[in-house]
Amino acid sequence: MARSLITSANSAATKRFELHADRKGAIWDLLLYVPTVVALASMGAKLWFGDDHTLAYLLCFLASFFFIVGANRILKTRLMLLPSAPIRVDVDADAVSIVQRGGASADLVKEQRVYRDYSGRSFGLSGLDRQGRRLQFVLHRGQFADDATFASVQDALKRLDKSGK
Repeated sequence: MARSLITSANSAATKRFELHADRKGAIWDLLLYVPTVVALASMGAKLWFGDDHTLAYLLCFLASFFFIVGANRILKTRLMLLPSAPIRVDVDADAVSIVQRGGASADLVKEQRVYRDYSGRSFGLSGLDRQGRRLQFVLHRGQFADDATFASVQDALKRLDKSGK
């Protein structure tokens, strides 16, 4: 059952937000990426057997690129099947912890930034972990239990945002 939980941990108040698969978003992404990849690959194949091999290479590259991007977006951020997919967001007083499906936990302790999209359906979260590596995560509205939970996690992250805006 996916819902927002507020718990008390070692710090003053850790807000915990459980994520679940966004099946509607996955369907929309499939409707976007499958026709795009099929069209690019078929045009590339047509040109390959024609005279323009250079454009065929370009179209086949674009088809494979969109296939990889679409597969990652659907399997990781929408259906949350890959081991690196986030399944929980814990917002603390000074850090954000992303628990991943594979059991690993990524703690964003410095330079946390929140990137909101203009439509309000998703946001990006980036920051430096304890080893100094920059990590990035994309979270969609459909991954949260309801719109109130989606707004709540954005409000909790707003105070950590170090972007200067």
